[in-house]
Amino acid sequence: MRKFLSYLLPDQSSDVILMISIILISLMVVSGILFAIKKAKPEKNLTEVINRTKSWWMMVTMFVCAIFINNTVAYVCLAILSFFAFRELYSVLHFRQSDRNALLVALLAIPVQFTLAYFRWYGGYIIFIPVIMFLLLPAIMVIKQDTHRITKSMAMLQWSLMLSVFGLSHLAFLLSLPDLEGFSSGGRGLLLFLVFLTEINDVMQFMWGKSLGKHKILPNVSPNKTWEGFIGGAISTTVIGYFIGFLTPLSTPQVIFTSAMIAIFGFCGDVVLSAVKRDKGIKDMSDAIPGHGGIFDRIDSLSFTAPAFFHLIYFLVYPPFQPFDEIWKNLF
Repeated sequence: MRKFLSYLLPDQSSDVILMISIILISLMVVSGILFAIKKAKPEKNLTEVINRTKSWWMMVTMFVCAIFINNTVAYVCLAILSFFAFRELYSVLHFRQSDRNALLVALLAIPVQFTLAYFRWYGGYIIFIPVIMFLLLPAIMVIKQDTHRITKSMAMLQWSLMLSVFGLSHLAFLLSLPDLEGFSSGGRGLLLFLVFLTEINDVMQFMWGKSLGKHKILPNVSPNKTWEGFIGGAISTTVIGYFIGFLTPLSTPQVIFTSAMIAIFGFCGDVVLSAVKRDKGIKDMSDAIPGHGGIFDRIDSLSFTAPAFFHLIYFLVYPPFQPFDEIWKNLF
């Protein structure tokens, strides 16, 4: 498997190839076990587990094809992912008819945000949505002179943009991080580390909760979440993060801290979206992914873990980015 991937992805580091091989082999083993159990005990209900495994195959295929082949393709795919997440959010939040212009401007913010990340302009990237769009969108809403529920619309639109665009765009910015001496995996290794740990954290919390869960942690928000699932998932994710720390330039204590942080922030992202769905009386954001509902249902945790991980890595490891003026001069 590793040799085959090395042939397909010749430009990737050995650590990245090793990690992808581990993930693919693990998925093959799990799929084979589920197939055998289904054949031996057809009466056994494995629908949920099978659907989760299918969604993992979809996620792995998407990230390998989009991210590890070409950087530009990766940015476009991640921007499209962000667009679908934003669309799912505004579809369930029921904005007013008079908010359409503001929604259009918010949608146009997606390519701008990802372009800023692509050109590695950290200063512009970090203020575009939290500052510029924060000031612009309410002004656009006010022009319509419809004050009914305007405060609610302002809050919902700003929050939706932060969660689905600003948060997820940090996945793309990881690919633009400059190379470090002695660290061959680069931004792709960091992205793989983040996505794998975030997703495995969801799986670990699910497994621990199903097997040992008794004490509800947020019964009015997500009744299936338990303290046993949260703690077991956090510990398991931290241990797994320690063993795949070779994908990062972090020291051992930093890897342990970062892995635990991903587990905690992943849980927060999951329950925040659960609260939104409970408020709106829906089970899933959409039916885009069989067994998991909408796209945002599957990547909600990443909207929290991505910015937290990116900025932690940025301040712990990377020197200040090249000023935009110098990048501009180099381009022309």
